[in-house]
Amino acid sequence: MTKIEPRPRLISRELLLYTVIGGSGVLLDYLLFLVLFNYVGMHHQLANVLSTTAGITNNFVLNSLFNFRKTDRIVVRFLRFYAVGIAGIVLTFLLLAVFSTGIGIDANLVKLASLPVVLLFQYTINKRWSFG
Repeated sequence: MTKIEPRPRLISRELLLYTVIGGSGVLLDYLLFLVLFNYVGMHHQLANVLSTTAGITNNFVLNSLFNFRKTDRIVVRFLRFYAVGIAGIVLTFLLLAVFSTGIGIDANLVKLASLPVVLLFQYTINKRWSFG
């Protein structure tokens, strides 16, 4: 009898869950920024640092518990995850600098196009380095 191999998935369960968790972090980041900046009156740069840190921390905790299921060496894993988050910000900055500032493509389109690139970049590094 011939064994039928399952067809490989286009998107892994881990990548899909990573994307959903990432969306929750983005939502938390944005809502917290709005509150800190608009209602608390915090300087926009400080509000951004705090809200971004909250989003990255949210994503780390949820990925640790529910996606990659790794809770050992928590401080090292968090610092790596945070560094990857910062690297994603730098990658977006560079893409905007090249394609928007340099070439003249609308920044909104560059930002939109950068999202899947940065997502795959961060997922790959986090899977192998932060949670490997």
